[in-house]
Parts: sequence; C-alpha cells; structure tokens
Amino acid sequence: MEKALVLGGTRFFGKKLVERMLDQGVKVTIATRGHTKDDFGDRVQRLIMDRGDKHSMQAATKGMQWDVIYDNICYHAAGAADACELFRDRTKHYVFTSTLAVYEPGNKAHQEDNFDPYTYEIAEVVGEVSYGEGKRLAEAVFFQQASFPVTAVRFPIVLGIDDYTKRLHFHLERIDQGLGIEIPNRNARLSFITSDEAADFLYRVGKERVNGPINACSDGVLSLQDIIHMIEQELNKQAVIFSPSERALSDSIASDIETSPFGLLDDWGMDTTKAKELGFAFRSITEWYPALVHALAEELKENHKNNKAN
Repeated sequence: MEKALVLGGTRFFGKKLVERMLDQGVKVTIATRGHTKDDFGDRVQRLIMDRGDKHSMQAATKGMQWDVIYDNICYHAAGAADACELFRDRTKHYVFTSTLAVYEPGNKAHQEDNFDPYTYEIAEVVGEVSYGEGKRLAEAVFFQQASFPVTAVRFPIVLGIDDYTKRLHFHLERIDQGLGIEIPNRNARLSFITSDEAADFLYRVGKERVNGPINACSDGVLSLQDIIHMIEQELNKQAVIFSPSERALSDSIASDIETSPFGLLDDWGMDTTKAKELGFAFRSITEWYPALVHALAEELKENHKNNKAN
C-alpha cells in the first residue's frame, strides 16, 4: 500500500488510521468537508468535498487513483452507489467501515454470515431508514455492484478517551451528578472495541487486502450492569437506574432521567473467529475497559478542580 485515500479522516479512529499509515510511509489523502481541523500539517494531501454529493466527490477526486480507499462516512445505499461509479478502475481495494448494527440484537456472538450482503435486496428507499438498515443497504451495494474488491469491517461501539460522541462519558457524568439513567435491560451484553484497535485493524485489512465482511471487536462482552458497577467503584457513588416501566411511574422526575446510549433489550455482540483465522488478535475487554473508565473518571475529577479554581 503506497497511496491511500481516507474519506473522513480527521476525527476519532479515522484520525488514528491516518497516523498509522503516515508512520509506515504511506502517501495519504484525506477527504472531508473541511470543517474539522487536523494536526497532520503538510504530511497529507487534503481534498474538500461533501461525501453526500456525487458531483462534489467527482470534482474533488478527478483524475486521481489510490491503492486503497477507506470510507468511514458512508451511511446509505446512494453513497455506496456513488462510490462504485466514481472509483471504478481507480482503486485496488475499498475498505468500508460498517457496523454491528447490520445484525439484529439477540445474540452475543454474531458471525459474518448472519447478514449476507451478497444476496440482500437493494430496495428503493422511501424516507428515512435506521442506521443499521442504511449500513446493510450500503454493504449490499458495494458487494453486488463494485468493480473493485471490497471489505466491510463490522465494528461494535468504538470507545476511547477521545470519543467525540461521549457515550461512555455520559454514564460517568450522570452517575457523578446523581442523575437518573434509563436502562431497558441491565443484563444485556455488548461487544466493544477501542479506537486504537479499530485503527490498527483497518490499517492491516487494507495492507493485507482482506476481502468480504469481517467482524472486529475486543475479546469478551460486558453487560450494562458490569459497566455501571465499574463506574460506581471508580467514582465511589451509586448510580440512579430506572427501567422503562419505573421511569413511566416517575412522572415528577422524568425530566431528570435520560436513556443510556448503550440501552438495549437484549445481547448484541460479535464473533471474531474469521478474523482470528486470518491472523488477527484482539485485546481482552477486561484489560482495557476498567482502565478507560479510570482515565475518564480522572478527567472528570480534574474538570471539577478546574471549575472550582475558576
């Protein structure tokens, strides 16, 4: 891999992917709307474009070719179809960031063949579709219509201290402030992966030309109860948890309750046997999750000190 294009490479694991490639001497081009500043300096080439606008993409990338294209910001069939047309004969490999959400909840260890994009019907979309359905349709378009080899990397929830969506942060902040959290099922078990490991996996998939759908997540799963307990121990505070039915009976304080971003009715996880058979290894979730909770708790405490000082 000598030249790579990253669609969306200025935040979170996309940014880390770019750093991995630069460290290995890859000539990297990043394509974004130009709204988010980056620290890459003159080490990368920048293209300004709107991923959702075919004509914008065409104008920005005209006449260019890459060994690998990483697409972190495609969420629907139309975007996938645009890429299939625009990048025909212009790349040797397309790595699409997909999601655990292509699978339905109810299994803590989904395998890749639990969703088959090669046969999934590409139905005409009328109105809005869910995040998971958008990714299913995008996968289906890529695998059924692309002229180039495609990989769909299916990630679960990606976490890190730099997670701009602040999904884990949400739980620490609510528990720290004594505010209510609605959790439909405390025992629902989830897969996760760190932003560092996600970036490493994407880099290797592109470098080694792994094709087809592939799951990537840390070894093991955690229940919501496990996560809440970790945070309680770290903050030395008790969480205020409500089930949906308990929240419905708490009209007087309902406005102080918010639903967990991890709130699910059932297990939702992935099996990584395929990746491991290809030589990939993953960290244990019990190795990094408590350390991340600790780091976020320390950050929260530091913020409290700074606020008092001001």
